[in-house]
Amino acid sequence: MSRKDRIAVLAPSLSDGGVERSQANLAGAFVRRGHPVDLLFFDSEGPNPRQVPPAVQVVDLRAERRWTRLGRFMLANPASFAVLGWHLLMAPRPLAPPYLMLRLMALVRYLRHKSPAVMYASGDRANLLAVQAGRIAGADTRTVVMQFTNMSVHLERDAGRVGRRRARAALWLLRRACLRADAIVGISDGAAENMSVTARIPRERITTIYSPVVAPELPALARARLDHPWFGAGGPPVILGVGRLVDQKDFETLVRAFARVRKQRPARLLILGEGKRRPQLEALVVALGLDADAALPGFVANPFAYMRCAAVFALSSRWEGLGNVLIEALACGCPVVSTDCVAGPAEILRDGEYGPLVPVGDDATLASAILATLDDPPPRQRLMARGMQFTADRVTERYAGCAGLGRT
Repeated sequence: MSRKDRIAVLAPSLSDGGVERSQANLAGAFVRRGHPVDLLFFDSEGPNPRQVPPAVQVVDLRAERRWTRLGRFMLANPASFAVLGWHLLMAPRPLAPPYLMLRLMALVRYLRHKSPAVMYASGDRANLLAVQAGRIAGADTRTVVMQFTNMSVHLERDAGRVGRRRARAALWLLRRACLRADAIVGISDGAAENMSVTARIPRERITTIYSPVVAPELPALARARLDHPWFGAGGPPVILGVGRLVDQKDFETLVRAFARVRKQRPARLLILGEGKRRPQLEALVVALGLDADAALPGFVANPFAYMRCAAVFALSSRWEGLGNVLIEALACGCPVVSTDCVAGPAEILRDGEYGPLVPVGDDATLASAILATLDDPPPRQRLMARGMQFTADRVTERYAGCAGLGRT
């Protein structure tokens, strides 16, 4: 197969986050279409062998350490100064090493050597690197930048960290880069609208294509034997949450909602994931007297078996780009309840058709929705059919189309 068939997928890292899993699923789907695929990463986490599909070549852009060449590289390539400017604006400290410039240099070398037909990037840094590296390399590679997150929320968080003027200047650099890309993709209508307003990019320039969430192996993983005492026959129903233990996921609201549920009927709560909010969540569980019926077992390699066996899956997020775990729960046949956060859940659940939507941060309404779903769960086959509309192979056809790739 020629270089014109090669696909590059640039991920922030190869950790087990939703964006990273989606990028790995995209790489695997292109392999099944007959393309040679390189999965590139440049952050410290990765690769996670479980999620890298067979036949995908992993390329570590951290390997570049040629500091002595960096000055000559920048002087010879003025487009690199946009990346340096972004680094200086967003660096956590004034003299932080410009590792991003080394990644840019490594990505330029990759493009000149491999010259893939298309490069798909996700995340602010990856999108900026992809566009600027393509300009410097001069390769005939089409660049697709993908917005997986709620851009306005990230702008506010950046403003709180580095100041509003610096965050706005960094956004201006990112906007210019995105407008030079061959295609811009938002992973939900909400994410696309938010990007359009926040970055002042014409909405017609942004194509909505849902994430490639459901990998081919998900059904088999969901059917795997689950060896957990809470899922034995005749036990109380288990309410499940899955995600990083961070502010965005707002598991505190889920814990408080569960406390209300348990006053009404016997039930148990499992929250799978790790993160910096663990101490606060564990303290809240104890304070509410839930420690016998609520558990935070940490990261689990196969959450899909838990989704298959749970009575209700609850998403309590303050914001999302799409809400991958909600789709995965549906694909496992698990009844779901979700906050109506920006963006994604309302699109996934079709405004409540496939599961109740509740206000963000409202533990009383979330508890009521969980109780109603426990009392009258929807047919699992119907939920599975909705979840399987987000299979990697199905949505990758649209990713190929937006980059001008035909079937192989």
